[in-house]
Amino acid sequence: AGKAHNAGKTLLNLINDILDLSKIEAGKMEIVNDVYYLSSVLNNVVNMMRVKAEEKKLEFRVEVDEKIPDLLMGDDTRISQVIINILNNAVKYTREGSVCLKVEKAEPLTADGTDAVGEDEVVLKISVSDTGIGIRKEDAERLFDSFQRFEEQKNRHIEGTGLGLAITKQLLD
Repeated sequence: AGKAHNAGKTLLNLINDILDLSKIEAGKMEIVNDVYYLSSVLNNVVNMMRVKAEEKKLEFRVEVDEKIPDLLMGDDTRISQVIINILNNAVKYTREGSVCLKVEKAEPLTADGTDAVGEDEVVLKISVSDTGIGIRKEDAERLFDSFQRFEEQKNRHIEGTGLGLAITKQLLD
């Protein structure tokens, strides 16, 4: 029963990824701006990903810049989706060591050196680092292509379809 339940969850995730990619490519993906609490978004993401990291005995660290206001406006569902997709890859391709999620307040500047955002705006810089296997330079340009997986023979034990980063890139674009 447990195996059937896990297989069902995997299939549902695959279908949802394909539907999301189809919506994005058709220009039908809606970004819904609403008020949200960053702490709540990060708490949900971290709780989900920490379990996966602990199953692999990985250290999971989170660093959040205290200068970031907690109450923000944006699409918390899509922000969560992007962070989860990136963290999922980090955990999947890290056999030992650690995964770190870092959230900072970026200071974007225009070409003339002036602030690129208004006083009531915040640009989040979200980064993930890990001690995983990395990616070859020649594969880097294809990293965000749909259904792209690298070194299939070597990574055949790692679950995935190669859609997570393609969806992430298109959401960010």
